[in-house]
Amino acid sequence: MKIASIDIGTNAIKSKIFKTTPTSIEFLEGMRSPIRLGSEVFVEGKLSQAKLDQVISTIKTYEDIFQNNKIDRYEIVATSAFRDTSNSEDARRYIETAINHPLKVISGLEEAQLMRFHPKSNTGKNKIFVDLGGGSTEFFLRDATGIEIRSFQLGAVRNMLNKDKKAEWVRMEKWLETIKPRKKLIGIGGNIRSFLQAHDKKQLSTKEFTKKVKELSKLTTKDKISKFKFSPDRADVIDHALKIFQFIAERLK
Repeated sequence: MKIASIDIGTNAIKSKIFKTTPTSIEFLEGMRSPIRLGSEVFVEGKLSQAKLDQVISTIKTYEDIFQNNKIDRYEIVATSAFRDTSNSEDARRYIETAINHPLKVISGLEEAQLMRFHPKSNTGKNKIFVDLGGGSTEFFLRDATGIEIRSFQLGAVRNMLNKDKKAEWVRMEKWLETIKPRKKLIGIGGNIRSFLQAHDKKQLSTKEFTKKVKELSKLTTKDKISKFKFSPDRADVIDHALKIFQFIAERLK
């Protein structure tokens, strides 16, 4: 059986297709469309009809691919940009009416809780999972007292547009102080994945990570695209994402 997902994110819309059996799930292919909803939401405060029509067109393209792959079951979720737009409910209904399929806008804590499905979320108690997106950053950790989740309004696109708030940095820092130290940070999301792939690494020490982040920050967006083959909408935000990861790693020792 094949299933699929569509994630309407702040920086891009993504879809993944999986093959499943009663005991396994296998990733088959993924698609990504650089439709940056955050550029409207964080600056203008709401999503325009033109941007929503882009979302609808993208979803319909994905649905055609699902149909060709004989996929009947798929879910559509939207995250930070949809949570923050002032016309969230109207936007959701507009899209659902156009595609005749449910769209679920999930909260930051729902995003964080989904990390419990990570295949390694049950192994080891001295690690922390960090899902860093365009508009928010979510945390998942498991320790002797159980599961702890958090969500903060800090993200690559939000911060690039200078729409991050000092109070949110302080709130995150205070919480990090209560859970340190952590031996391993497991980063989730396109920015950290692209960064590690660009350096042909699966993991880095905080010291080595900080060094490479500094080196990358000295490159122009054009250089990042040329040297590391980043997409344009990755190259312009990645420094802002890595700054958040660095902030977290340093405070967790």
